[in-house]
Amino acid sequence: MRSLKTLSAAVLMMGIGLSAVAQDAPSADTVVATVNGKEITLGHLLVARTALPQQYQQLPNDVLFNGLLDQVIQQQVLADSLETAPKRLAIAIENETRGLKAAEVIDGVATSAVDDAKLQAAYDARYANAEGETEYNANHILVETEEAAKAIVDEINGGADFETVAKEKSTGPSGPNGGALGWFSKGMMVPEFETAVMDMKAGDISAPVQTQFGWHVIKLNETREKAAPTLDEVREELTNEIQTAAIEEHIEALTDKADVDRKASEGIDPAVINQLDLLEQ
Repeated sequence: MRSLKTLSAAVLMMGIGLSAVAQDAPSADTVVATVNGKEITLGHLLVARTALPQQYQQLPNDVLFNGLLDQVIQQQVLADSLETAPKRLAIAIENETRGLKAAEVIDGVATSAVDDAKLQAAYDARYANAEGETEYNANHILVETEEAAKAIVDEINGGADFETVAKEKSTGPSGPNGGALGWFSKGMMVPEFETAVMDMKAGDISAPVQTQFGWHVIKLNETREKAAPTLDEVREELTNEIQTAAIEEHIEALTDKADVDRKASEGIDPAVINQLDLLEQ
């Protein structure tokens, strides 16, 4: 049996070992290389990783780690070789820093703007009392003149098959398919066509209808009522709308409180925006 002294020593050594492991746990500040005395940290690699295209994000860990390390080392070597930094570089760094900070604020506002209650409220406001939308299924025959359209109406009313006539005489792209337009709803067709269809009943053949494309003869096959979408079906759309509104409101509030003076720009010719050579001065 081990003595208490031996056990105590073992426990002490175990504690030291665990402490060393904990201290060695990587962090964003962990140095992975030095170049000319400048430290390259794990954080530099991680940020570089987030900027990679999606296909590179899937590379094996060792390939990704070593590839990014090589990239950052090469960038540092090149950066150290730049003896005189042009003015545009300093300005670009200022713009990049400003943009990154702004994006961080926007991301925070967008993330906190949406929760289940707000999504439900937005959904109810738009769809709770909304009436079902009517959808229409129709075929049409498109020709160049009113006379030709009238002759087709007479032919159809005389017993000719609409789809067969469409394949033979329609100049529209749907002609080879019997003039089939599939299902559509309000706002999807030109106004004159839409108005004519909305006044028809299933099975009706229209009188000639003129639009910017020519003259149409329309057959309304059937109608149906489209139910309001579920919350899950419009979740992404509503989320984007809530976030956009929150971001705009936040920016407006910050701008109203900020001391913004644009008078200095009033005497500048807007054409100066094209003088990129100013960056080289």
